[in-house]
Amino acid sequence: MQTITLPRPDDWHLHLRDGAMLRAVLPESARHFARAIVMPNLVPPVVTLDDAKAYRDRILAALPDGMAFEPLMTLYLTETTDPADVAAAAASGLIKAVKLYPAGATTNSQSGVRDLTRVMPVLETMARIGLPLCTHGEVTDPAIDIFDREAAFIDTVLVPLRHRLPELRVVMEHITTEEAAAYVAEGGDTLAATITTHHLILNRNHILAGGIRPHYYCLPVAKREKHRLALRRAATSGSPSYFLGTDSAPHVDALKEHACGCAGCFTATNTMPLLAHVFEEEAALDRLEGFASRHGPAFYGLPVNAGTLRLEKRADPCIWPDKIHSDAGPVTVFNPGFPVHWHVATEQI
Repeated sequence: MQTITLPRPDDWHLHLRDGAMLRAVLPESARHFARAIVMPNLVPPVVTLDDAKAYRDRILAALPDGMAFEPLMTLYLTETTDPADVAAAAASGLIKAVKLYPAGATTNSQSGVRDLTRVMPVLETMARIGLPLCTHGEVTDPAIDIFDREAAFIDTVLVPLRHRLPELRVVMEHITTEEAAAYVAEGGDTLAATITTHHLILNRNHILAGGIRPHYYCLPVAKREKHRLALRRAATSGSPSYFLGTDSAPHVDALKEHACGCAGCFTATNTMPLLAHVFEEEAALDRLEGFASRHGPAFYGLPVNAGTLRLEKRADPCIWPDKIHSDAGPVTVFNPGFPVHWHVATEQI
């Protein structure tokens, strides 16, 4: 197969930031993706419908002329979130999900949840109205090894939560482990998972062997090779329980290449060629359309995009910019470390 034409894909987990960074990175997503679930972990976070409306307006104002892109807005769950506000936000049609950050788990998560019992009325409301909960699925107990925090989250948070609220629709975002892939596979139609581009390519050796590579450091951190292979099997399985969420997370180089560097890989620029490369390696190019274009809309109850995106395999490898330049500073584009021969050829919006 030398060409693939897909319904225009969506990104079901994206960080756009704000201000100068937003203006710099938004075109990188809008070039290939029709829609994206936009993360609410700004400073201050997006916690109310008014916050989300204002943020959406800033995103659309930053969109270059001639580009079509729909931001799908989310709310940041805090221990003071009002269930009635969440219900009203969902009824407005603007809010597509609520994001659970365990406090301290990742970038700008300090306003997150420390005690799940304090947000149970919100979760009960969400279960009743069918509003999805997106989870950063890691515990933050310092006694738990960082490589075990996703599996511990399943056992100590998700299993009891879903037992109590079986109708709650849950997305385990950016899964990184064999255990998470297996749990989602058995979770039924109220549980799904996003898988990132970089977790299909990296294992922990890429970050640490031969020197620390800060632009491969992300949270949840990449795990052993057996977990990367399990993610590849899940993503290429054809199961509707798995779909693309890049977790593309821009940070300026000065904050990545730092004594306490920020977590995140910036993959918005080259995700679609990289996915075609991965799916071809797994002899599953016929399943890329489901993963990138169909499974996510089905879970969120949205139509598949009418536009298309065509990928072509060429003799010459892709050449991407090393960095995206912003008024806040340069952002390094994810480098897979190998040549990629799949190119985005055309789009029809």
